Amino acid sequence: MNGNVAIEAIAYDLPFHRISSEFIEEQVSATMARLKIPPGQLIGLTGIRERRFWPPGVMPSDVATRAARKVIEMASIDPDKIGCLISTSVCKDYVEPSVAALVHGNLGLSSTCLNFDISNACLGFITGMNNVIMMIETGMIQYGIVVAGEGSREPVEATIRRLQSPETTVRDFFNNFATLTLGSGAAAILLCHKEISHTNHIINGSVSLAATEHCRLCLGQKDQMIADAANVMIHGVELAYQTWRLAEKTIENWNDQSIHHYIPHQVSLRNMESLTKKLKITPEKAHLNFQKLGNIGPAAIPITLGIAEEEKRLMPGDHIALMGIGSGLNCTMMSVTW
Repeated sequence: MNGNVAIEAIAYDLPFHRISSEFIEEQVSATMARLKIPPGQLIGLTGIRERRFWPPGVMPSDVATRAARKVIEMASIDPDKIGCLISTSVCKDYVEPSVAALVHGNLGLSSTCLNFDISNACLGFITGMNNVIMMIETGMIQYGIVVAGEGSREPVEATIRRLQSPETTVRDFFNNFATLTLGSGAAAILLCHKEISHTNHIINGSVSLAATEHCRLCLGQKDQMIADAANVMIHGVELAYQTWRLAEKTIENWNDQSIHHYIPHQVSLRNMESLTKKLKITPEKAHLNFQKLGNIGPAAIPITLGIAEEEKRLMPGDHIALMGIGSGLNCTMMSVTW
């Protein structure tokens, strides 16, 4: 990566329907009482007060299309110039075709525009960005879009029904606990070569590490996610630490003093507290919204970056650290100069 690619535009879309953690606990209150689990666990253990749901029947490609259309309009570019569209959604309309194909078709993009899905759990969006960056760096394309459309209604509602069973055990409850933290949202980022960029938000470089010996700590299906939350946090934070150390050696000015903003993947308050302590970074520099949006999977980082831009918290020349991690375990850290 040679610093030749810029973030030209960011767009996001959020559902209007808010679901409180209190409401979710009310749905499983009989089970919690039977198992002697005190109320307030969802907020107390995660810090998540609410998350959002799309209306029933809304598909990942629907919301990804809206975000992509918005990002194209924001950049005011000819859609025929887009050389690649990658969907990184964990949620999918179908096993096949790809979500990217559906979004590509919805947008009416050129037949020469590559389109495919990349799946890498919650790290998927950053992985997608890296792939588009490589295509731009090598001259294959001038513009590329990465999208993600995530919806948590189906897995959360299915998990609530599962936990309402009189046969649910304490282990069942906490194995399914992570599913109740999931949120919904959609995002799109348009990347291009810096020579044709109107923003000059330059991607300086990135580093990645894997710790796949922990690949079974979090196992997700369409209607359920089983997670060993304690070990996901322990090994995830350790992997982030090792990735941070690699970034220090590889990326110029990668240190807490030189970084103005952290845009992390975020799943809970405990996780963020453990991460900032382990990395010895300034907590106030981290842009957080999990309290109101929950865990939005791969859409979390671009949505957080988009909100920060919209609220004018990012100043020209600011050094931004995008810090992604996903089940697997895999971690990528990316440097951006705004």
